[in-house]
Amino acid sequence: MINNTNNIHHLYFDDKEVILLGTAHVSKESARLVAEVVGTEKPDTVCVELCESRYQSIRQKDQWQDTDIVKVIKEKKSFLLLSNLLLASFQKRIAEKFDIKPGEEMITAIETGEAVGAEIHLADRDIRVTLSKTWRAMGLWSKIKLLFQIALSVGEIDEIDEKYIEKMKQEDVLQSLLSDVGKSLPILKDILIDERDQYLTHKIRTAPGNKIVAVVGAGHVPGIKRYWNSEISLETLEQIPPKGITFSILKWIIPAVILTLFALGFYHGGTNAGTDMITWWVMANGVLAGLGAAVALAHPLTILSSVIAAPMTSLNPMIAAGWVSGLVETFSRKPKVKDFENLSEDITSIKGFWRNKITRILLVVVFTNLGSSLGTFVAIPLMVKVL
Repeated sequence: MINNTNNIHHLYFDDKEVILLGTAHVSKESARLVAEVVGTEKPDTVCVELCESRYQSIRQKDQWQDTDIVKVIKEKKSFLLLSNLLLASFQKRIAEKFDIKPGEEMITAIETGEAVGAEIHLADRDIRVTLSKTWRAMGLWSKIKLLFQIALSVGEIDEIDEKYIEKMKQEDVLQSLLSDVGKSLPILKDILIDERDQYLTHKIRTAPGNKIVAVVGAGHVPGIKRYWNSEISLETLEQIPPKGITFSILKWIIPAVILTLFALGFYHGGTNAGTDMITWWVMANGVLAGLGAAVALAHPLTILSSVIAAPMTSLNPMIAAGWVSGLVETFSRKPKVKDFENLSEDITSIKGFWRNKITRILLVVVFTNLGSSLGTFVAIPLMVKVL
């Protein structure tokens, strides 16, 4: 007889019977329940709360060896990949602390499902889509806050108390980590929870077979039940909105303002005023960008390239100082095979993020860009003061 029936829900859609299992991502008991239900019910299909990339990360331990770091930098995905690695780090540390495999209940669902001849159906939205939509909804300060929040969480695993563990049993890891940022940005709840509830609902309802066991985090169960009979547009949920028009305008307006200030300086204040403005601009941008690269423990050539590139790239909306410094770091300290092999272990500690050449490149890109952005806002009032 199956115990813990409070986490088992029976739903019906057309000719399908769906057995919805609400699991805890940090609980061995959940893994046992999954094995018991799938083994007893012998469904046609087992749906799991995984997307293709997360499925591959569970099944293929060497997935990071395929990372093309140069491509990541050129496609402006350094921030995204670094955040994804920080998230993976948090999950792995939690799993090690409680002696479970990351995603053990999902692994159990897949393995038990395969053992009874069930088809495995991936039901979650691609994590990259979810993260991309999240970034688009967040401003620069929220992104910085998020990175530090995740980083601090990685460093404070040993201090997690029972209350926090109980919270994690009802939320997925990403929701837990974003909880503080989400208080000031309610749209994150829509992206991380409500949209995924709808996505999971649609994928489970349309899964093949007549008898389906769906394994999802307990926090998604109420939403799936709420949307079970609702019309859902998968295309809308998978669509990444374009960058806000404000950002697009600002990235052209700020360089225009800086160049206007240069012109006014030379026109009204003469050569000395114009030269002073340029000096403040170069120093503020270059020094703070270089400081950002130095914080990431970049190669000396990388730090120098950041100092030189930042004042120029800040005037060009199409190029970022971090891209230059990231590429210089990549070619100055080219990652080796062992860096890819050690990545899954290195991301379990803050020190490891700085030690591994791959994550250090990502840190160089992010911190150089942050330094350059800060330099722009520091330089403007100093330039205006010269007038």
